[in-house]
Amino acid sequence: MSNRRLEELNSIIDSDSFWKENDNPQMIMRERSNIEETIQNCLLLEKSLKDSTLMIELAEKEKDQTVINEETENLNLILQKAKISSLEAMLSGEADKNSTYLEIHPGAGGTESQDWAEMLLRMYIRWGENKGYSIDLVEKNPGEEAGLKSATIKINGNNAYGWLKTESGIHRLVRISPFDSQKRRHTSFASVWVYPVVDDNIEIDLKESDCRIDTFRSSGAGGQHVNTTDSAVRITHLPSKIAVQCQAERSQHKNKATAWSMLKARLYEIELQKKEEISQEQLDSRSEIGWGHQIRSYVLQPYQLVKDLRTEVEDTNPQNVLNGDLDSFLGAALSKKILD
Repeated sequence: MSNRRLEELNSIIDSDSFWKENDNPQMIMRERSNIEETIQNCLLLEKSLKDSTLMIELAEKEKDQTVINEETENLNLILQKAKISSLEAMLSGEADKNSTYLEIHPGAGGTESQDWAEMLLRMYIRWGENKGYSIDLVEKNPGEEAGLKSATIKINGNNAYGWLKTESGIHRLVRISPFDSQKRRHTSFASVWVYPVVDDNIEIDLKESDCRIDTFRSSGAGGQHVNTTDSAVRITHLPSKIAVQCQAERSQHKNKATAWSMLKARLYEIELQKKEEISQEQLDSRSEIGWGHQIRSYVLQPYQLVKDLRTEVEDTNPQNVLNGDLDSFLGAALSKKILD
């Protein structure tokens, strides 16, 4: 199927009229690149499998247990890569191949929830770095004592949105609070919202007259690097009440451009959800950061367990998960979404 589609695309691109007759040549070029990458990955996995199998056969004849153990480990790695590749091959949604924005907000609870929000930010940054993605900090609003009041990052790379699109929802933490002198157990909540980066080829019905644009000074830790001008930008889309903000750059113009891109992405993500027939009730539930809307629990006390409440996938090593080891949860959620 992929080879046939690749032949079709090569034929289209090689034609003399390709750049004149196609409204979106970049999208066609990107599709070809994605298919070529998928095929190349499959060929590499196939070659690795043959090489490891041959080495094991030779080692068994020589009774070399060291080589057998090494190649058995390689086979396990090949299996893991094959599972990831099979999931990526199913990322066929309209925006699955795109880069993504990821937004985090703490729930009620002050410093506790704000610290939890910062832990989640670190977790997703670690995950992205482990995947080889580049990470841009778009906006970060620090808490008064610790943690953060809000943060938005942009994760750049192929399939970033496809991998993370099931992470939108409420994340719950149970632990002995480091901010409680009596060392009591606390439950904290934070919301995560993932939406795809959209390019200029996707039309979004967005009028500037429907938006309110505010500028303010970027917040920071203080000292000589505090921005002394109103360079940070917040744009509020009045019909939907969606608000986005950017303070990553010293230039107000650059922050405004990024904020417009984020707003378009948010509106586009809502349209994608409508296409998937997600009810308005589910969309509205994101605003309530608390019980009843959780997708995952991270329990550090009195026992160690991370559990996804949608797929029942569990991990008894929360520190690994908080260090970015999310693939088992992401894979299960994607498989469930595809099967559903």
